[in-house]
Amino acid sequence: MSVHKKTEIKKITTHQLQEMKNRGEKIAMLTAYDYSMARIIDGAGIDVILVGDSASNVMAGNETTLPITLDQMIYHATSVVKAVNRALVIVDIPFGYYQGSSGEALRSSIRIMKESGAHAVKLEGGAEVKDSVLRILSAGVPVMGHLGLTPQSIYKFGTYSVRAKEEAEANKLIEDAQLLQECGCFGLVLEKIPAELAKKVSSKLSIPVIGIGAGPDVDGQVLVMQDMLGITQEFKPRFLRRYADLNSVVTSAVNNYVADVKAKTFPSQDEKY
Repeated sequence: MSVHKKTEIKKITTHQLQEMKNRGEKIAMLTAYDYSMARIIDGAGIDVILVGDSASNVMAGNETTLPITLDQMIYHATSVVKAVNRALVIVDIPFGYYQGSSGEALRSSIRIMKESGAHAVKLEGGAEVKDSVLRILSAGVPVMGHLGLTPQSIYKFGTYSVRAKEEAEANKLIEDAQLLQECGCFGLVLEKIPAELAKKVSSKLSIPVIGIGAGPDVDGQVLVMQDMLGITQEFKPRFLRRYADLNSVVTSAVNNYVADVKAKTFPSQDEKY
């Protein structure tokens, strides 16, 4: 009797993500922005690491993703790539570095790929960024799309509430998703849209669809690492599941360290040279 062993993938590629969708295996994706944390989550078996422009919020303390620069994104991406052995690393092109022209989008993408060593880029929008997507792909750079709640457009929306609840916006989202696939995107993120709509989009597309606040019937899930580890406390959307409470763990550790230093019990006799 032959025994079928599950093939252990040494390095995740866009091709492997497509194979995962084809065989119904869910894709696990998390954000990371620095070497130490990227090394941990890569070693723990994550499939995809997104160097997200959410670094603007969780690393730099900005209210939105808009202020982060291309240089800053490349810095974070370079740190992550050095740590990774298995995961596919995707980098967000930040606000203002692809909307102006397809030439600008291409230059931004090439800088990310050359300077950081990342494997793909992600950008927000549908038909309005078609030319940029096509221009980037023409240079051989893999592109992931992003529809639904697109945080770089927060001032246009005016709110972080669920997108595409109305029929017209839902229909445009479906059209944009199909357009991005036709352009050649290898995958798509759907953020904060009704679960039924996400299910419909995922079933219509042949490329992998990753959800965040888009229900279970997509091909994978992504969360911001600081949120799922409980480092951030004020962000509490319905879709977020906290897998740890590192805020409490770190606070307790620092409290104990401060107390030991004040009490002169650290360092001890065994901890000095």
